[in-house]
Amino acid sequence: MFGSVSDSFKPAGRSCATMPGMEQRISLITLGVADLRRAIAFYEALGWEGRSPDGDVAFFQAGGMVVGLWSREKLAADTAVDDPGGWGGITLAHNVRSAEEVDAVLAEVEAAGGRIVRAADTTFWGGYAGVFLDPDGHPWEVAWGPGWTIADDGSMSMAES
Repeated sequence: MFGSVSDSFKPAGRSCATMPGMEQRISLITLGVADLRRAIAFYEALGWEGRSPDGDVAFFQAGGMVVGLWSREKLAADTAVDDPGGWGGITLAHNVRSAEEVDAVLAEVEAAGGRIVRAADTTFWGGYAGVFLDPDGHPWEVAWGPGWTIADDGSMSMAES
């Protein structure tokens, strides 16, 4: 069970690679896709720029991390999981700097062929957000929230409480 945040908080930065524990960060998220060409075209239509080193996988730099696209079947085998084809319990998020930007991004997504499954609206937590599915059914929330700061480089930080 977690203690209070103030009791258990440790800074995310590390001064030495030999410190015990896993660094608190995500480096790469790979989305399993049914059709790599279709998936690449969708993300490129949103303005994302990437590369495919071998035509079998694609990578997009996304701030301080990378988003990969790879065959869903190959990804499941490589990850040693059974894939019943349903939702995997993960929603990706793209946070933006204003409520107006939420609407603009969702309009771009729809024009690129994404499906809006939850129209943008005020949230219970005081923000503004909507959700879309990419062509392979991966859910993405597009959100603005008070207390989240988006830097010029796209990195996000939580407000101090």
